[in-house]
Amino acid sequence: MTSTANRAIIPVMLSLDKGDVYTLWAPSWREHGSEWQAFLGDDSGVFVFDSPEALLHYLESGNKFDLSEHPKWAAFAQMPADRVVPAENHHFDVVGLPALLAERPSYENVSRAAAIVNITRSLATVSAADDAVVFYASHSITNNLARGFDHYSSEAGFEEWTGLGQVILSNWKKVRTALDNQVKLVEISDIPAGTTERIAKATADREAARKEAEAQRAQEAAEADPYDLSPWSAAGIDPVKIFIDGSTLYTLRTYVNGSPVFLGKFGEIFTFNSSKALVRWITEHDDHDLAKTATWENLVATANAGELFVQVHRDNTYSFRGLAEAILKGPQEVDTEQMSAAYEIMADAADWAADDSMNAFFLANPRMQDYISYMLGAPEHAGYVPTAPFSDHADAWRELEKLLMRRFSKS
Repeated sequence: MTSTANRAIIPVMLSLDKGDVYTLWAPSWREHGSEWQAFLGDDSGVFVFDSPEALLHYLESGNKFDLSEHPKWAAFAQMPADRVVPAENHHFDVVGLPALLAERPSYENVSRAAAIVNITRSLATVSAADDAVVFYASHSITNNLARGFDHYSSEAGFEEWTGLGQVILSNWKKVRTALDNQVKLVEISDIPAGTTERIAKATADREAARKEAEAQRAQEAAEADPYDLSPWSAAGIDPVKIFIDGSTLYTLRTYVNGSPVFLGKFGEIFTFNSSKALVRWITEHDDHDLAKTATWENLVATANAGELFVQVHRDNTYSFRGLAEAILKGPQEVDTEQMSAAYEIMADAADWAADDSMNAFFLANPRMQDYISYMLGAPEHAGYVPTAPFSDHADAWRELEKLLMRRFSKS
């Protein structure tokens, strides 16, 4: 075992001069302050097998090997039978590396070459394959593969890729021979019947579980509220859309210690006829109550970067359209959800403005307070039941709308 950074135990397939073989690789782990890497084997070399079935039988036969010292070996040994089946990206064509480097440095080719160099360097170090160790120590050009595709995308990078190919072509046979000498093919002749079926079933179960988890993630993503990912949600300051008196208005609101704070000052709510006008205004003005909040500058910075767009959550949309007319027709014609939302924005505005206009209105119109309590299911209506005619209620509601609109300043 020798040193290098943290991953678990993985099955791999190596295409060597002696053929395609299977083994286990622990790319790295940390123990007692040091980093280690290992392959399945012992002091005599690295053990490889000609099939996943042979590898599984060897592991389950009580044999001794160094990898059992890995801190996650017990967990690996408890995994299903397909723990010995390499993923597609863990097939390493060691023999084919020179041919791969003869091709253009595409993203896939660079990634595959980097993976082959990484595992052969690890195999050389762990098994003390001297010629391979010397090769890597003498040719630092191989280290740049870890920088990825972008490193080879320029003209200079392409020239380096060509130079790397020449280095590999000239030395790779010697490297492969050194690795082959340290790899011990363990021949297994007594693989129990049904081993292939065990592995196939475990693989199928894992794939079914993967698809189920993928479907669950897709469902959760489809059900997720996109607003939760917006800058508004992150800042805790929400765009508000209000349909009232034939107009569509936009403003902003947040809550501080449970109390509403609007975009505005001195009881005047700044409203805009378009969402774009609202965003433009944000970048040019800071004399308002929301500018005192801790997250306001985050929104301003996003707006200045041209990345802020008004996104109104359905819970922050308020419509007064047709409410007075519905009240006039009778309680059964009123959309109570619409009325509840409209009353919420009126109450929030009055609360933020810290004036008594709504309280004074209800003192002067006590039956309207009872009516709203009745319609919204509040207990305060104390047995009150509205009776026709409803013209007074409709007129009173229009007065409440006017109280709200007097707070609006179309900027």
